[in-house]
Amino acid sequence: MLELYGTQVSSRLLLGTARYPSPAILAEAARRSGTEIVTVSLRRETAGGRTGGAFFELIRGLGVRVLPNTAGCHSVSEAVLTAKMARDLFGTSWIKLELIGHHDTLQPDLFQLVEAARILSADGFEVFPYTTDDLVAGERLLAAGCKVLMPWCAPIGTAAGPQNVSGLRAMRAEFPDIPLIVDAGIGRPSHATAVMELGFDAVLLNTAVAGAGDPPAMAEAFAEAIIAGRKAHRAGLLPPRDMAVPSTPVIGKGVFA
Repeated sequence: MLELYGTQVSSRLLLGTARYPSPAILAEAARRSGTEIVTVSLRRETAGGRTGGAFFELIRGLGVRVLPNTAGCHSVSEAVLTAKMARDLFGTSWIKLELIGHHDTLQPDLFQLVEAARILSADGFEVFPYTTDDLVAGERLLAAGCKVLMPWCAPIGTAAGPQNVSGLRAMRAEFPDIPLIVDAGIGRPSHATAVMELGFDAVLLNTAVAGAGDPPAMAEAFAEAIIAGRKAHRAGLLPPRDMAVPSTPVIGKGVFA
């Protein structure tokens, strides 16, 4: 079981809810993924004067826990206000804190992220910060009150997979007792397996599932890949070697005249 702010979940796949071809496909993808947590962008669903009421009812009907996020926010004040609105709407103290600092890469602004995390934690929020694999930023976020870290493995929506395996491995080693959820950049089930093999606790996906030809089938594939990676990590992976090692002993082999 994975424990996040005192809540235990059995699925290690968190699923985003944006950009699906239809509400029915989103619902089926969530079902087949087995996820127990979905993320929802308050800003996206209320943009342009829409209330998003039908969408929010669909999400509630999934029977899963909602993790609202502050996607699209570029300042501390924006993020804090969006988080408070999400708490009122969904009745949850959970918030995925996104605070974008770079328009092209959508890299988080780590300075503002830490400040927003401090403010929200002091206000009773349970913050899930979208961050990088920077160890100092991780330490600052934990000191600000976060009990979960969500590093990227590549920029949002790129589907590039793990770009800095050494950095991710170092983060896992630096924070052995903190739940670490890889968020952003995963494009294939094999990418999800790879980060789970490093010892990460969960994976958050959106584009890789929503943009697939068959989103429900892809959601199920990712769920299975995450399970495989977790099992492999727990079983103990064979480290890579510089030289070939025969699987059949060469000592004591029979000699035929």
